[in-house]
Amino acid sequence: MTDGKLLVKDKDIVVPGEVLASGMGYLPGHGTYRDNDKIIANRLGLLTVDGKVLKTVPLAGRYMPKRNDVIIGKVIDILMSGWRLDTNSPYSAVLPLKDASFSYIAKGADLTRYFELDDYVVVKITSVTSQKLVDVTCKGPGLYKLKGGRIIQVNTHKVPRIIGKKGSMVSLIKKATDCKIIVGQNGITWVNGEPEMEVITVNAIKMIEEQSHISGLTDKVQAYLEKTTGKKIEIKIEE
Repeated sequence: MTDGKLLVKDKDIVVPGEVLASGMGYLPGHGTYRDNDKIIANRLGLLTVDGKVLKTVPLAGRYMPKRNDVIIGKVIDILMSGWRLDTNSPYSAVLPLKDASFSYIAKGADLTRYFELDDYVVVKITSVTSQKLVDVTCKGPGLYKLKGGRIIQVNTHKVPRIIGKKGSMVSLIKKATDCKIIVGQNGITWVNGEPEMEVITVNAIKMIEEQSHISGLTDKVQAYLEKTTGKKIEIKIEE
């Protein structure tokens, strides 16, 4: 079969597993994949027909801050009372002086000594008001300013898959690459290691993000890591 038949309409809402087209006349784009002569949606989204390319735009919005989430924020403003962070959401957060350090920070101190513009910081959300005013803290285990490495952004809805059950997927990548990895609940992810291992780590994370719907994903990721690093990885993984 060479001609393509579109089974849904442009701007239809489609669900994962829904067949969008049959035949070879259409091409899969973002949010879709080909299975033999069918194109199938891999996420809940709005179908966009762009010529012969079928894409889905996710319906779910950006990250919404929640109390106790650990996120990676970017310093975008230095205030009298602390720092304002981009949270990769429609709402910025404030890191107050009292929550920036265990040591006392005097009023009027040079706050750039602690955090400068464009610094990335691992923080925990302490409160979200009904008006979506967000406060965060940098006081606690695993909360600190990030140095070196590279920052990537992943779909927040794929964060649990990237982390894996009990941290199993991230552990697999860490073991293979010796990279430090922090995946914020807001989708901002930090990778730090040898440059070539950072690239392998980022590629593995993107593979998980793009193929999170596929069964046997752990085996695929492990095979990719073993091939690219030349290491045999012995680790118990829970899918």
